[in-house]
Amino acid sequence: MKYISTRGASPAIGFLDAVLAGLAPDGGLYVPEAWPQFTRAEMAGFAGRPYAEVAAEVLAKFAGDSIPRAVIDDMTAKAYASFSHKAVAPLTQLYDGVWQMELFHGPSLAFKDVAMQLLARLYDHALAAQGRTMTIIAATSGDTGGAAVEAFAGASHARMVVLFPEGRISEVQRRFMTTAAQDNVRAIAVQGTFDDCQTIVKAMFQDQDFRKAVDLSGVNSINWARIAAQSAYYFTAAAALGAPERPVSFAVPTGNFGDAFAGFVAKQMGLPIERIIVATNGNDILARMLSQGRYALGNVMATISPAMDIQIASNFERLYFECVGRDGSDTAEAFSGFAQTGGFDIPAGALATMRQTFTGLGVSEADTAATIASTHADTGQLIDPHTAVGIYAARTLGTDHGTTPIVVLATAHAAKFPEAVEEACGLAPALPLQAADLAARPEQFERLPADPAVLKAFIRDFAGAAA
Repeated sequence: MKYISTRGASPAIGFLDAVLAGLAPDGGLYVPEAWPQFTRAEMAGFAGRPYAEVAAEVLAKFAGDSIPRAVIDDMTAKAYASFSHKAVAPLTQLYDGVWQMELFHGPSLAFKDVAMQLLARLYDHALAAQGRTMTIIAATSGDTGGAAVEAFAGASHARMVVLFPEGRISEVQRRFMTTAAQDNVRAIAVQGTFDDCQTIVKAMFQDQDFRKAVDLSGVNSINWARIAAQSAYYFTAAAALGAPERPVSFAVPTGNFGDAFAGFVAKQMGLPIERIIVATNGNDILARMLSQGRYALGNVMATISPAMDIQIASNFERLYFECVGRDGSDTAEAFSGFAQTGGFDIPAGALATMRQTFTGLGVSEADTAATIASTHADTGQLIDPHTAVGIYAARTLGTDHGTTPIVVLATAHAAKFPEAVEEACGLAPALPLQAADLAARPEQFERLPADPAVLKAFIRDFAGAAA
């Protein structure tokens, strides 16, 4: 299995090289040279199997012969042993035809754990074989950073740096990043938005001298292994609801488009997904793109679902590449132009292809809060604001598709956003037992400006001191 860049100017590389590289040298994102396939019998056989076993089947398709199958099985077993629910990603029914897939049972109480716990083990396997230590950087709008710290803290072959926008994430999200005691972790509060953090990370990858000096890698959803790992839960959910004999739809709260694109990946591999609803908050670049046919920046607004306060959805480049017939030069021109001008029109054929799978909806703050309250009143479930965005979109757009079940991806535990949940429904969600002492743990983090030069200097010093 080989991996190619969406911008077409980097050579094809193997799976582990793509994992360690993160971003391709030409600025593109890695995707498989060809989509691996599951048979209908294989997918039907996923029903009732332990989650770790299904995840191993999916990962093996993408890893090819680069990792022995016994090693893959061991990785997935250990990654998901850290989850507090034995099913890892259990389904619960909320309404007629609407299901919730609980993706918040990992160490940092967010869906990012599903991929990050596996990714840390992939890095350890690859770097140990090479006798190498890398500097791993992650920009986070809230949950990626906490999941990365939980997964990589104490790793012997990785230094972890997380950048988060100061004052734009919840206290619980911040504390999952800033309370790690291990010396190989640094958290930085950047004085700017998540898009500022993400832009700086991309600039670091494109600075070849800096990249080489600190041996840089990234674990944002630009890293292909994140997408591969997340695609597994689409298979488990769909199989539990009757796939492949029965099609399934999904509603995905998303900002950076990685989780939604993972569903597209599962569909490319043969899963009968009827629709993927892209549910955004007021930062609705993706919903606007799907309805208007133009991918264009807006101003980042702060919302009660802060992990989606994003106006540059990095993984959209992967979808665009697929929908323009895998034309790397077209993709490079479009996204290089976007970096300069802040917008471009989607070619008509590509937009039509996107709309065959994706529907978008931007959800207001009022509707998000009302959905938290109504879901609790109707079902007894306390949900976080991001999940509320997904539930609202599913119930708003899912009524015209007959009996096809819709699975909402519940992306975070309600206790990660206690103020918003309590204001919406009058109840303060409690942290689960494994995180009950989080507020008492001492914090340690840096405050730095959104200045690439300042951040590069800090990371150089950290990498040098840790080397």
